[in-house]
Amino acid sequence: MSPIENSSVSPSAPAIVKRRGKFITVEGGEGVGKSTQMAGLRDLLVAQGIEVVMTREPGGTERAERIRALFLESVAEPMPPVCELLLVFAGRSTHLSNLIIPALERGAWVICDRFTDATYAYQGGGRGLDSSQIAVLEQLVQGALRPDLTLLLDAPVEIASERARQRNQQRGNADRFEAERMDFFARVRAAYLERAHREPQRFCIIDASSNAGVVSASIAAAVRSRLLSNIDD
Repeated sequence: MSPIENSSVSPSAPAIVKRRGKFITVEGGEGVGKSTQMAGLRDLLVAQGIEVVMTREPGGTERAERIRALFLESVAEPMPPVCELLLVFAGRSTHLSNLIIPALERGAWVICDRFTDATYAYQGGGRGLDSSQIAVLEQLVQGALRPDLTLLLDAPVEIASERARQRNQQRGNADRFEAERMDFFARVRAAYLERAHREPQRFCIIDASSNAGVVSASIAAAVRSRLLSNIDD
């Protein structure tokens, strides 16, 4: 996106240009610690004087959160993979229009818990939908918009699944995806890694099998080198 000029200035006054914010997505399967690491990333950016908007997918706005509830609820009637795909992009459309894009345009940095890479991983890798079908909806809903940086928190499925099991045991429930089998999550992880290796300029793979402090340090180093070092460019 191009910078936004303040239209309220007089013709004789110098133009005031507001810099577009950065869009950071945090990706990964269940149990990799995204919520904890997003909070640390927010604190890092706020300390730099940056306005930060935290959000998630599916969800992020009132309407999108209602779609999220439908998307994740466990009922007797099966949900076909194409239905999943259409629901997630329906939520993404309102999320982008009503929260993400306005925040970026006013100069805020947006940190999003999952985005379209999750669709390629879960509905593509996990459910087996053709990536070309996902790409059509991606172009329709997003146009040219892509994250500036995608942090992929990666851990072996056995480690991540055990963490997710302990978390679900503590809170007393699991959604449709958290209840999937190990082979599903193996396909999700493989799809994520394939995308990361295909787009190394956008992705940064973070070893999430380490302790939280080590993971936080890796994320901070990636954000400083890829985004914060160019903040005044």
